[in-house]
Amino acid sequence: MHFDRKEKDDETLLSLYKRLLYPRMVEEKMLILLRQGQIGKWFSGIGQEAIAVGATLAMHAEEYILPMHRNLGVFTSRDIPLRNLMAQWQGKMTGFTKGRDRSFHFGTQEFKIIGMISHLGPQLALADGIALADLIAGKEQATLVFTGEGATSEGDFHEAVNVASVWNLPVIFLVENNGYGLSTPINEQFNCDDLVDKAIGYGIEGIQIDGNNVLEVFDTITEITKNIRAHPRPVLLECLTFRMRGHEEASGTKYVPPHLFEEWAEKDPVKNFERYLFKQRILTDELLQEIKAGFKTELDQEIELAFKDADPEPSAVTELTDMYYPYSQQVIPPAEPSTEIRYLDAISDGLRIGMQQHPNLVIMGQDIAEYGGAFKITAGFAEEFGKARVRNTPICESAIVGAGLGLSINGYKAVVEMQFADFVTCGFNQIINNLAKTHYRWGEKADVVVRMPTGAGTGAGPFHSQSNEAWFTKTPGLKIVYPAFPYDAKGLLLAAIEDPNPVIYFEHKLLYRSLSGLVPAGHYTLEIGKANWLKKGQQFTIITYGLGVHWSLSYLYDHPELSVNLIDLCSLQPWDKETVATAVKVTGRVIILHEDTLSSGFGAEIAAWIGEHCFTDLDAPVMRCASLDTAIPMSKLLEDQFLAKSRLHETVQKLMAY
Repeated sequence: MHFDRKEKDDETLLSLYKRLLYPRMVEEKMLILLRQGQIGKWFSGIGQEAIAVGATLAMHAEEYILPMHRNLGVFTSRDIPLRNLMAQWQGKMTGFTKGRDRSFHFGTQEFKIIGMISHLGPQLALADGIALADLIAGKEQATLVFTGEGATSEGDFHEAVNVASVWNLPVIFLVENNGYGLSTPINEQFNCDDLVDKAIGYGIEGIQIDGNNVLEVFDTITEITKNIRAHPRPVLLECLTFRMRGHEEASGTKYVPPHLFEEWAEKDPVKNFERYLFKQRILTDELLQEIKAGFKTELDQEIELAFKDADPEPSAVTELTDMYYPYSQQVIPPAEPSTEIRYLDAISDGLRIGMQQHPNLVIMGQDIAEYGGAFKITAGFAEEFGKARVRNTPICESAIVGAGLGLSINGYKAVVEMQFADFVTCGFNQIINNLAKTHYRWGEKADVVVRMPTGAGTGAGPFHSQSNEAWFTKTPGLKIVYPAFPYDAKGLLLAAIEDPNPVIYFEHKLLYRSLSGLVPAGHYTLEIGKANWLKKGQQFTIITYGLGVHWSLSYLYDHPELSVNLIDLCSLQPWDKETVATAVKVTGRVIILHEDTLSSGFGAEIAAWIGEHCFTDLDAPVMRCASLDTAIPMSKLLEDQFLAKSRLHETVQKLMAY
């Protein structure tokens, strides 16, 4: 193996060797502890250290790195104390996740490292968002994100690299090609000669290097970062290496032909660099033993301290509280006159004021710039706020939600528009496993609003009409709002933008141009989690939200003989249990009405809660009125039959019979 020192002095080379040796010695210690049963799991990076160490040392300290689970050298080269790393692996309180996640599934703003989740690919999009924030802020910085050769088969890889290419983001996509995705060899994963060839399809530069040569890694990334800081664009870097141990220790390595271990043992990054330093008379046996003895003493001390650190003390209150970033909403009342505007215009006005109030707010979505979005809600925004902050995106929901989280990590706010709520399935993992869990796992906010044009009534069929709020209401860490009126739509949207937690904002398409109402000009917010008590009565209570509110109002208009409480929830997570309990106590009879299908719809949660907490106040069973348990048909006749509205009268009659 040839090492090109490129004018590095002896002290620099020796320092680089120490950086390379340290994670190897940590790993060897971890394998001992694993066999002793003192740690539960380990993903070994032995044989790949040169990539993590060389890459990290080439980056500036203030630049973000997004590593994988074999990149111990990233963490040690950023000088994270081993005690804290060991505490993380042990599930101690002094770790980075308070015992809530394992290994390297954490981030730390102090050291500018953003860890992975087990799904591997999603972090690539976070790197896009982080780099985008730097680009908008005018910072000449690069972002480095790791992935493995196996994860390059994921859609997240394609989406993230494509977005970075289209937006000229200064991201290095570093692929550690170690030949196996767990046990699957590369010839069963892709059919190109080299992974670096994939760069051609994205119109970006691709570079392949020897990942076991620490100087080559360091020098290559030093040159790339120097260039892309000044001339922003992404680069795909393939580092050829080999994993000398199993995917994780329990899986073993029997699937690997023995000759590969022999070949790659000769390319060991630590041993080869060590031999080079001996040849250059920079390293001696005496000095090597001194270095190893010092490291061993440090390892033993740090590990012993971590073992003595406190374990988490189970507390339901703490666990529930930590699902969300600490935030106490200060409601801003309206201060300006009201005018009658459409539901759609109220949302547009809320977005515009949000952009004015928050210079760090970025809106992203398909066709939202010059075209103004599929429903023209952002018409004129690109001209008013500039295309840096009003961004057309490729068709890639996962990458854009992930980029929103990356923006949040790097000091920005994001509003992501799903062109239709139905399309959120393509970004589901980012919402459920990244946005929702980030604060709980390592204390970082996810300051992202996902706008969801939702609902039926337009004959748009199965893929443009679904009410899918229940997919998200059961996911801790998300807040869900669903305004039924223009006034609420603007106030709740501005509240969602101000909230540093992830908010899923449902807006009903049928109401866009069909519903108008008085809406104050200027900036105001409404309380997330507070219901509206629209009508008061004595016979029964209807609890609903979204289009169900207007079905109820229409029904009650046609039946003036009824005396009914009508509750518009407005927010589904958190939801206003106090108002619901008070209304139930007044009437003793309850209908829960929603547009979503019946089985496992959000109404089931409300019904269960009422049955558990308001049982003595009930004079009849809690009844749900919901849409059929089918996909949504296109035909107007079939759609009308599908929707809950067609069964509202029948449900009322049934309830009143008690």
